[in-house]
Amino acid sequence: MISWESLSLCFGPASKTHMERGAGAIDSREFPGFRLRGREVSRLESFSDAVFGFALTLLVVSLDVPRTFSDLLNTMRGFPAFAICFILLAVIWNSHYKFCRRYGLDDGTARFLTCVMLFLVLFYVYPLKFLFNFSVTGLLFSGAGQPESITRSQFGVLLVIYGLGFAAVYLALTLLYLHAYRLRDTLKLNELERFDTRYLIFRLTILVAFGLIAALLAYIPVTRNLSTLVYFLLFPILRTSRIIHRRRRAIYLR
Repeated sequence: MISWESLSLCFGPASKTHMERGAGAIDSREFPGFRLRGREVSRLESFSDAVFGFALTLLVVSLDVPRTFSDLLNTMRGFPAFAICFILLAVIWNSHYKFCRRYGLDDGTARFLTCVMLFLVLFYVYPLKFLFNFSVTGLLFSGAGQPESITRSQFGVLLVIYGLGFAAVYLALTLLYLHAYRLRDTLKLNELERFDTRYLIFRLTILVAFGLIAALLAYIPVTRNLSTLVYFLLFPILRTSRIIHRRRRAIYLR
């Protein structure tokens, strides 16, 4: 039986040399005035990169080398869906990369939440691949090379799984930022950095909420068709929040 003592050994206390890295930190290009505390690649980041690399290999259209020209064409038909999945995973990887650069945390809680996020990413891969391979490949190539047809109810379940996976991954990222904000005094965050951290938490919370809303709409047969449209609303909402954030943070830079 796993005890709290064994967990504390696995996800032990914070490394002071990594957490107290505020003195010689450089500024973020995205948020001028925000000091980057994670200037070195930690073992946690290396592990995360390896897991993301493994997740990308699971997205590969086919591990078998095409033996005929028809096999090659069937393989190539899956690349648009692969490209979309690749971009979505790259966005998640980039979000975690920025978190590591901004705060440089490698304490037990950060390691635990990162492992949770990586587990969810690996769980997220196959529904992600199946959904876009079914929809995008079928839309572009009239069903050639796409998975076997599924019923509307099964497609609704697929959308629910995708929405819950989307929300869960970004919830793990949200918890990482909440953990960093909880350690704002230890990290010596100034008022501007605290303001930016609250904004990032708000931005990630929007992603979690929209994933849950999309899953709920997909679960209800009457509103199932609206589920996919929810994700497109993220672009104007996140863009508007970014504009408002830039105007408000300008006050701190005066």
